[in-house]
Amino acid sequence: MSTSALDVVEFLLTTSVYSSDRARDENDLPPQIRRVYWTNGTDAAENGQHRSGIERPLAATEQLAREATGVADPWGAVSDLMFTDRDDFSSTLTLTQRDLAERWYAERADDERFLENPTLAAHFEGREDVGERVDYETALERNRPIQADRVWIDGLLAEYFGDDEDDQEMLDLVDVRAPEDVEITLDDLVLTANQEAEIEKIAKAIEHRDYLASIGLREIGKLLFVGPPGTGKTSVARALAHDMDLPFVEVKLSMITSQYLGETAKNVDKTFEVAKRLSPCILFIDEFDFVAKTRRSDEHAALKRAVNTLLKSIDDVSLIEDDVLLIGATNHPDQLDAAAWRRFDEIVNFPKPDSGMRADILRVITYAMDIDEFDPEAIAETTEGLTGSDLRMVMREAVLEALTENRTTLTQADLVAAVEDFEERDNLKNMDMIDGDHEALVAGGSTGKASDGGEEAGADGHAHDHSHDDGHAHDHSHEH
Repeated sequence: MSTSALDVVEFLLTTSVYSSDRARDENDLPPQIRRVYWTNGTDAAENGQHRSGIERPLAATEQLAREATGVADPWGAVSDLMFTDRDDFSSTLTLTQRDLAERWYAERADDERFLENPTLAAHFEGREDVGERVDYETALERNRPIQADRVWIDGLLAEYFGDDEDDQEMLDLVDVRAPEDVEITLDDLVLTANQEAEIEKIAKAIEHRDYLASIGLREIGKLLFVGPPGTGKTSVARALAHDMDLPFVEVKLSMITSQYLGETAKNVDKTFEVAKRLSPCILFIDEFDFVAKTRRSDEHAALKRAVNTLLKSIDDVSLIEDDVLLIGATNHPDQLDAAAWRRFDEIVNFPKPDSGMRADILRVITYAMDIDEFDPEAIAETTEGLTGSDLRMVMREAVLEALTENRTTLTQADLVAAVEDFEERDNLKNMDMIDGDHEALVAGGSTGKASDGGEEAGADGHAHDHSHDDGHAHDHSHEH
């Protein structure tokens, strides 16, 4: 019996049971199945309103079966089973004897399959042929909620923003990711003890927010991540979104408050409105030090109004009441004033990694590499002051240098040489160049932008694969 046959039979059983059992809703369908049935249509009778959802009955065509299961030839996988049939005209697959299909499936599906499919778990629970290995509540708890799906998020954004050109421009300033778009998890990170403790607290707060509301504890769920570029602030925020199945709304303040000068306060309002409509979600505000810079400077009055709007919006949003976890991030905590600091109930420090953490980061980065006599502790001792993002750059240099010699196996000497090369380039970057030309030689073209860009392009800006990791509180997942 092939896995393909089991996958297709599960798909057919799920669509059949879901179509007939009105007690089941979208959250009972496994994500890989519900995404192929989600519709983002527009109902003319409702004045052009977007109406998203899954409509019964679920037609099990070969194309939909292929998309949901990944089986290239769904009919070929089940054509020899006595309880399956195919309509040649519509290419629809059907179960001619569902009770026989259920017995066939129950004999072959393991516990994990049932726990990944709440629709079938509810249908099979209590039957003698599956015993106690099927539990609907456990399956539902493990299943990603519909609000975390890309199709649901896209449908909601289409409903909210519609076809208005100004709204579409605003949406371009906000990066909205579904948990399935984030290829990094908390298990992929090397965290400090303090970071782990803070993450555990916020996870418990999200899980028990009804209890917190009942006892009147509402001022919770606003975190500020502080630390140098490349130490993983954005990586941790995105990993939280992935692991907690929460949409991730990211905004950089410099973009929101500079692209459309006359609309800055409106843009800030819309950012928070997007987050509230996508709730439960994480709203991640990068470059938070921009608030203090604007308040202290002689910037345009519109920018100052936008900052005041931002601070008021932070006061008004709540994890307990709005299901929005707010995370701010800054590379320059020294630039924040009291008005900014008091908006957050938790401060999470992202320091540069010590020697032990650098060694752990190197192990993470190199897990898929072939390195002769690899000694991460020795490399860690020579990389004092480097962040996870820096270590990623070091490893990239070592790999590329080896490839110039047609080698895919690295040596410890390659890594030592790459560290020396990185330090030499870093020293050149920090030297006083020809007067008037220094800024032009620094990536980003403006003072301070090189370090900010390092975080955006490194661990704190994108997820990376195991061979291009960014370090402690840094990810080692696939690069976007």
